[in-house]
Amino acid sequence: MQKETTADPASDISEWSAGARDRAAGVTEIIGVTTDQYAEDPLTLIPGLQKYVDRLPLSDFEQSDWIALHTDLTAYLGDLMVRRHNATWVKVSDSSSPTGYRYLIEATGIDGATYHAEPYDVAMEEFERLPIKITRMVANTEAVLHVTPDIRMDTRGD
Repeated sequence: MQKETTADPASDISEWSAGARDRAAGVTEIIGVTTDQYAEDPLTLIPGLQKYVDRLPLSDFEQSDWIALHTDLTAYLGDLMVRRHNATWVKVSDSSSPTGYRYLIEATGIDGATYHAEPYDVAMEEFERLPIKITRMVANTEAVLHVTPDIRMDTRGD
């Protein structure tokens, strides 16, 4: 994958980022978290979002329901990383994608290196290992971006 070099990629990225931010804000309305609470700390959405997905009749979902849920979760993950870890959305060329490109989150890890995560893939992975766990999605995204320290357990036992 390569960074996109179209005529105005900044405009595309700006629109995508704004769309993700707006979609995540829309999720706050469903959950009952105010936009001010969300803006102050986007993690406040996690308990309500978890309750929401736990109550969804996933076995009765049609394709349009899965697409809507996937879009909501992708938007939240991306917006959360932008707000909490100073990540940015980037558009990259990808000939294997039906559109020819993908939108990824780019962040500087705690080691100073640049990493990418695709919230779309993280959410899709959750659909493959139900039940959906919001904290697992957040943790997986943060791990891929290397924005949190690795915790190594001492297995020697005392």
